[in-house]
Order: sequence, then C-alpha cells, then structure tokens
Amino acid sequence: MKFIRLVEYFERLEETTKRLEMFDILSELFREASAKDIDKIIYLSQGQLLPPFYGLEIGMSEKLLIRAISDATNTPTQKVKDSFKHSGDLGKTAEGLVKGRGQNLTAEKVYEEIMNIARTSGAGSVEKKIGFLSNLLRGVSSKEAKYIARFVIGRLRLGIGDPTVLEALALAQGDRALRPELERAYNLCSDLGLVAKALLEKGMEGVRKFSVRVGYPIRMALCERLPSSEEIIAKIGKAAIEAKYDGFRVQCHKDGDKVDLFSRNLERTTHMFPEIREATKDSFLAKRAIFEGEALAYNEATGELFPFQITIQRKRKHGIEELAKEYPLKFFAFELLYVDGMDYTEKPYLERRKKLVSLIKKNPIIEPAEMFITDDPKKIYKYFEEAIERGLEGVVAKRLDAPYAAGGRNFNWIKLKRSYRGELADTIDVCIVGYFRGKGARARFGVGALLGAVYDEEADTFRTVSKVGSGFKEDEFIELKKILDDIAIQHKHPRVDSVIEADVWVEPRYVVTVTADEITRSPSHTAGRDREDIGYALRFPRAVGFLRQDKKPEDANTVKEVIEMFEIQKKVKVQ
Repeated sequence: MKFIRLVEYFERLEETTKRLEMFDILSELFREASAKDIDKIIYLSQGQLLPPFYGLEIGMSEKLLIRAISDATNTPTQKVKDSFKHSGDLGKTAEGLVKGRGQNLTAEKVYEEIMNIARTSGAGSVEKKIGFLSNLLRGVSSKEAKYIARFVIGRLRLGIGDPTVLEALALAQGDRALRPELERAYNLCSDLGLVAKALLEKGMEGVRKFSVRVGYPIRMALCERLPSSEEIIAKIGKAAIEAKYDGFRVQCHKDGDKVDLFSRNLERTTHMFPEIREATKDSFLAKRAIFEGEALAYNEATGELFPFQITIQRKRKHGIEELAKEYPLKFFAFELLYVDGMDYTEKPYLERRKKLVSLIKKNPIIEPAEMFITDDPKKIYKYFEEAIERGLEGVVAKRLDAPYAAGGRNFNWIKLKRSYRGELADTIDVCIVGYFRGKGARARFGVGALLGAVYDEEADTFRTVSKVGSGFKEDEFIELKKILDDIAIQHKHPRVDSVIEADVWVEPRYVVTVTADEITRSPSHTAGRDREDIGYALRFPRAVGFLRQDKKPEDANTVKEVIEMFEIQKKVKVQ
C-alpha cells in the first residue's frame, strides 16, 4: 500500500466523530492491506512501531523534529519554531513547509525508515536521527509529512484501541463472529500485527494455532468483585483465598539466563526490577517459564509492606539501584502460565498453584503469595480483616478448577476489597476524555477539572461518570495541562459517549484513580444510561494520586462494575 493512501485513511479517521464509522473505515483499510504490510499498517495506525512490550522508542523530541523540518525544507529554525508556535501542531507545521509532491513511497518503506531512526543509537546518534528524518521528509508530500511528524513525536492522536482493531479485523473478513477467536490469539501474544499477519497469510486456521510463547506477554486475567465472603462462596463454592497485594503486577518470562518482565499494560519493565530478574534466573527451577505475581517495596527492618505509591517510584529510567537499596522488593508469585514446553493456562488453578510452589527455590525475593482453601465465609472475612490491618488491599478468591482466563474478567477470580458503609469506600479508575479550563483561582493552571469516563466493554466506548476537580496539587494541575494538551483533539473522540461538552477534548489515553462519597443516578452522565437517559455518576469525586502509568484506557473500571457497585451500595444502605 502506498503511504499516501494510508494517510487518506488517517484523515478520514481523524475527521469522524462516530464510533461505527471508525470501525467501517478501519475494516476498509484492512481489506485493502496485503499480508506483507498489514502488521506495519496496524502499528502505524496505533501510533507505534511495535507493541509496547518491545520497549522500542523512536527517540525524537519536538526540538529534534524542528531541526529535521528545518533541514528538509531549507527553512531557518526560528521560522519553523514560529510556525509551530502559531499552529500548536508540528504536523501542521511540517505540512505547511514541505512543498514536494513526494516519491510515491510505500507504507512499508516509510515504516522501515522510521524504524531505522528508532534503532539508531550510540555516539552521534542524535545527528544521525535528524539526518534520516530530514531525508524522509524530503521524499514525501506535505500531507504525508504532517502524519510522519506527528507519528515520530507520539502525537498521531487517532486513539485506535486494541478492541477497535479486533472488531475491524473481523468486519474486514465479513464476519463479526470471528472476533472472539482473533481476541483469543491476541490474548496469548499481545501483538495485533502478528495476529493480523497470520490471518492474512494462513486464514483463521493460522489464528487458531496461536499458543503461548516465551517473550510475548500474555494479557493478564482480571477479577470480578462481590461485596461479601458469603456471596463469594455462594458463587463459586470452596475456593482458594489469596492475599490481594497493593503493588505492581509483573509477568516474568524466563528463557535460560534471559529474563524479561512485563507490566499489567504489557510494557517491558525489566530495568525496573533487577532483583526480580536475578532471583528468577537463580531461584526459579525451570529453563523456560512464564509466571505472574505482585512486586511490593517493603521495610527490611519491620517486614512492613509499603503502598503502591512507593513501589511505582521504580517507574523511572535512572537511579533504580539507589531506589532498590532504599526500598527493597518482595515478589509474591501467584500464577504459573507456562513451563518447559507445557502451557499451564488451560490447567485448573490447583494444578497451576502446586507446580508454581514446587518451582520456587527458597530465596529472599520471590515467594508464593499467601493462600489457603476454604468454603467458610467467616474464615475468609477474618483473613480479609487481617489483610486490611497489614496494609493489603483485601483478598482474591479463585475457583479451584478454573483455567487462567487470559485477557478476561470473570467470576473465576473474585476480589473482596474494603467494605461499603453507605458510601463508596473503594476506588474507581476513570479514563480522562476531556478537561475544563477552570475559573477563578484555577484559571491560572489552565485546568479546573477533568472529564472522567468508564469503559463499556461491549461497545468499546468510554462513557462519562464524573468531573474530577479535586485531589490534585497545584503543580500537578500544571503538569496535567501540559500532558493533556499533547493529546488534545478538535472534537469529541468517536469512542467517547458524552452529553457534557468539555472545553478541550483529548484522546482517551490516561487513567486516574478517584474516590467518591457514593455513586448516584444522573442525567448528566452516560455510564449505564437507561431509556429515560439517566446514567450513573460519582458524588464528590477526588483524585487519589496522579496519572496511573501502569494502566491503559481499557483498564479503567467498566460500566458494568459501576452498576454493580451502585447495587452493593444500595444493599448496604437498606441494611
């Protein structure tokens, strides 16, 4: 496919405000793509060169892009800066300054050129990157330059999520019923380009042959929730009860002496946890394995486990060794997914657990998560209360005979967190879909409140549930303005359902955790909206911490969960 043709699709996607139209445009694009370039087209449309777990960054800043545009167009750097200051979009700046008609480059060729920029490192790499990019810009048309410029600095802003791609791939094959099988393959490899390539090369038979492979993170299983231990036992009977740790979820992939670690949202986090990497090499008794657990910082003197806010400090590029000394880690392993040629995801929980425990040689870092088996609600509640006292989040009950549901959220795993006391004591993760500029004292920050939405899994849509205007510090409001303006778009995103008009709409990308007094019914929000157009809303919402860098937009709480929490809250109030 010619790159200019792909750009035409990008323009259509950028202009649409309708979710179904977005599906249609993407499915049309996928039908036109060949097996040779489908993976690159999917990556490019999602604003990435490879899935996040590869950890590949292009390494171009606004400053470097300005220099590349200057070199490519023989325009003084200051003039490029002035144009950018006026437009606020380096894509539009590049479009206005690049005058060539282009060389009819293919999407594959443009992808390879940008990949070359990303892989350039070492001495003199900055100048080389600028040279490669300016050469590429000389060979494209103004429209192509606009999207290349946006892409290299991470501002494509099309907001095409993984569920959208899966739906469009199924539509492109003429059968939406294929989506579950495509999703199964994706859940096992976390690489949409790989799934699409197999589909076009080998058909659905190739997709059905997908299996677990070391080095490709498996999309993590998630919990449903119930309000009491009695309801948990009524739902699944005798269960394994594990501690729910307030840490950083990690999936370990061991291949001999090579160990890779991945986060909940499938990013490579190996550099963050050197002690887990070393302990896995030395103390996990398998040549090749995939297992999961929760990493927590702890106090060596007292054994006290620190909260998530301490552990998340590991999410940095430098100073990890110093941080590791100040806040050492424990890694509580709770799931085995693969070991030495055997896929354990299909095996029942008890078999997975038994094998996992047998593979962990005693060491100071990795240990099995706390677990006991019972069908007595009183024992569960007693353990739950003890867990809360120790600073843990609660407990997770697991069905004894259930397989590991990659990428799934169901009642095989049920979490019991802090009790509801007629108010919302649990937190909710919302995706930011827009913001309001603010009045009075807030006006100087540029952001007065965020428009938060929860995720509708069935419709692949974000539906509003709150305006969040408190809980942030002054410097955080300033930082939010800068971050959100980088993903601002001209109109409401097609995957967003809102009757409220935000001052500034943004691409659904960032998640923030909020707490609130309670969940109420509201005509102002679209989450769970009924025939009378009454939805659900958070009363007096407050941010807890800053942006959740460990979560993707689709990791926000769901509409279904909000409704369930509302029903739980109602029951408690009646009691």
